[in-house]
Amino acid sequence: MAGGKVLVVGATGAVGGLASEILAHRGASVALAGRDASRLTERSIPLGGCPCLPFDAYDLEGCAALAPRAAQALGGLDALIIAIGVAGFGRAEEVTNAAAEHLLAVNALAPMAVARGALGVMAAGSTIAVVTGAIVEKPMRGMADYTASKAALAAWLGVVRREQRTRGIAVVDVRMPHLDTGFADRAVIGKAPRLPTGLDAYAAVEELVVQPILAGAA
Repeated sequence: MAGGKVLVVGATGAVGGLASEILAHRGASVALAGRDASRLTERSIPLGGCPCLPFDAYDLEGCAALAPRAAQALGGLDALIIAIGVAGFGRAEEVTNAAAEHLLAVNALAPMAVARGALGVMAAGSTIAVVTGAIVEKPMRGMADYTASKAALAAWLGVVRREQRTRGIAVVDVRMPHLDTGFADRAVIGKAPRLPTGLDAYAAVEELVVQPILAGAA
């Protein structure tokens, strides 16, 4: 990946943070995007002070502008990783409309806007990797709204993948399994049900996020 230019959206989270570190250590030029500007700066220092792009998931125009901003800062853009999202739990009648809106905005609309904006600046041979989750394939009770938000993103990515194939842009739907990161404990609503032991986050990010990026750069 030496010389590659990568934007990681959600770089202050566990998955995005690991992906940023792995790719930077392999020689990529990385730009970091996230909600918390101070945490972005902290993450950037060990990576050589790489560009930091704060954004708000509710600002869809701002989301769409991330990739063009990163391309300007890095001198191009070869890969995009989108690893943003929030969890939410509870039976359908227990989830408030505000929480349901939040789940759809952060888990579906914001990633779509980021990817949509990237398509205008990425060229043949580039890769967009978006983290959805295994919940899309194995929905569980008490996660209807959470599952719906992730499934909406997955369906959108499926169509975009086919659309972009003729342009030579790879679109990867990363069905990330349950990881040992504490993500479920930070739900926007409800409490996580009893879940199996999470997999090692580093190994999962290496295999499911970084390897597709490296394959696209080969």
